[in-house]
Amino acid sequence: MANMAQAIRMALHYGETHLGVKEVYGEDVGPPLGGVFTATQGLKHAWDSPLDERGIVGAAIGLAWAGSRPVAEVQFVDYIFNAIDLLKLAGNSLWCSGGKFPCPMVLMTPTGSGIHGSIYHSHSFDSIASKIHGMKVVCPSTPLDAYGLMISAIKDDNPVLFLKPKALLRAKGRELIPGEPEDEKKLKEMIDAPIGDRSKWKPKWPNLEIVDIPIGQAKISNEGSDLTVVTHGRLAPICLQAAEEFSKQSKANIEVVDMRSLIPYDWKTIKASIQKTGRVLFVNEETEISNFGEHLFRRCIDEMFYELEVAPRLLCGKAVPGIGLNPGLEYNSVPEKKDVIQAYESILSVAA
Repeated sequence: MANMAQAIRMALHYGETHLGVKEVYGEDVGPPLGGVFTATQGLKHAWDSPLDERGIVGAAIGLAWAGSRPVAEVQFVDYIFNAIDLLKLAGNSLWCSGGKFPCPMVLMTPTGSGIHGSIYHSHSFDSIASKIHGMKVVCPSTPLDAYGLMISAIKDDNPVLFLKPKALLRAKGRELIPGEPEDEKKLKEMIDAPIGDRSKWKPKWPNLEIVDIPIGQAKISNEGSDLTVVTHGRLAPICLQAAEEFSKQSKANIEVVDMRSLIPYDWKTIKASIQKTGRVLFVNEETEISNFGEHLFRRCIDEMFYELEVAPRLLCGKAVPGIGLNPGLEYNSVPEKKDVIQAYESILSVAA
């Protein structure tokens, strides 16, 4: 099975060969590295830009306005904050121009904790991104979802912020990407650059097929009837693993809703699940103040107050200025599996 970085790379190759992508760029995005996490390795149109987030985003906007479909990368989301005004410009250009200036650009960037990167490589940008109106925001948790969402992002006429969970970029999926060889070693030989001299290396791309994962469509990654868990990104597989353990131990049947898209989000799927179970836990790693989950929490109460069996819960990051380098500090700053399990037990223990 491909890992997420390989899946993104294959989606970008599909974009180059089928969807008219002619510009894939960012710091260290071109050869020989192919990005810090190798997500652009071997691509025909990948090239290195200066270390300048505003220049990267500004160039993407210009290319998109000129009719191209660029895919740009900010090396880590922690450094995207000095380009927020440009993201706002990209997001509202179609609306402000009365439809005259679409901005079909993809800005991808690694987000979140889990790699022990301390305060400059552990930020989550999800809640802030959700406030940049007009920009679509996706955050996959599996390689197949990353592949399908990247293709959808490239095809979209709106700017799309593609958040890549740092901790999941080496995680392997449970499902094959259409066209991917079943043998992991074979895939690695085909598309992963060798260690050492890469000057003459060229990838041998598999015969890839399109995967249609619409932006704004959540998925039920685990069916259940006792509790709804709404999550995304790095926490999605953790919530899924905990739910599967509860099922095996006959403790509860927990329904896990993987949002995949933050803007637009799939309220129809979320609401239907909550109405079925009567209990809901929102889980993400953003800090608790002005958390995106708080918006979902409020909407849940507004629309389903009398259908809820117990009060909704939010499990998220601590309200701290950053994440420390020491693993213990990181583990106590953002939710981990033990915290998810504890939250499950707590909300399930409350009598209806």
